[in-house]
Amino acid sequence: MIESDAVQLMPPLAVATGMIAGTVVIHMIGLIVLMALLQSRSHNLKPMQNALRQGIFIVLVVLGLVVIHAVEIWLYALVYRALGEFPTLEAALYFSTSSFTTVGYGDVVLDERWRLVGAIEGFNGLLLIGWSTAFLVSVIGKLRAAELAWLDRMRDS
Repeated sequence: MIESDAVQLMPPLAVATGMIAGTVVIHMIGLIVLMALLQSRSHNLKPMQNALRQGIFIVLVVLGLVVIHAVEIWLYALVYRALGEFPTLEAALYFSTSSFTTVGYGDVVLDERWRLVGAIEGFNGLLLIGWSTAFLVSVIGKLRAAELAWLDRMRDS
């Protein structure tokens, strides 16, 4: 009986493990690309000047993070469709979004065989959203540090 349970767990654990590996790689590549874009545009930002540009810069960072998360959510939705869990892409995307963001309404659920994948998606989404939050805080912190350095130079001159 226990051996049978372990055998039944293998497919969902394999899918979930592959999805975690895939989404972590997607996230890392997405952040690297976003950072490269930010570095190529950051020369236009001047501390204590162009507050609108700084605001737009932060909005673009947030939108870039949303795009990265959207790719990850869509990937989960496509896997659910490939597993035959949902009759429509909309239902798979709805379930994936609510699982990834840990909202988990419960009105659309996976079959018992694959429900572990959905639970692990929630954990994965929590980690990736946390990673994005740390990235965003770091970017904003660097903007504030540049402002403080500019103020120090102004005061010392």
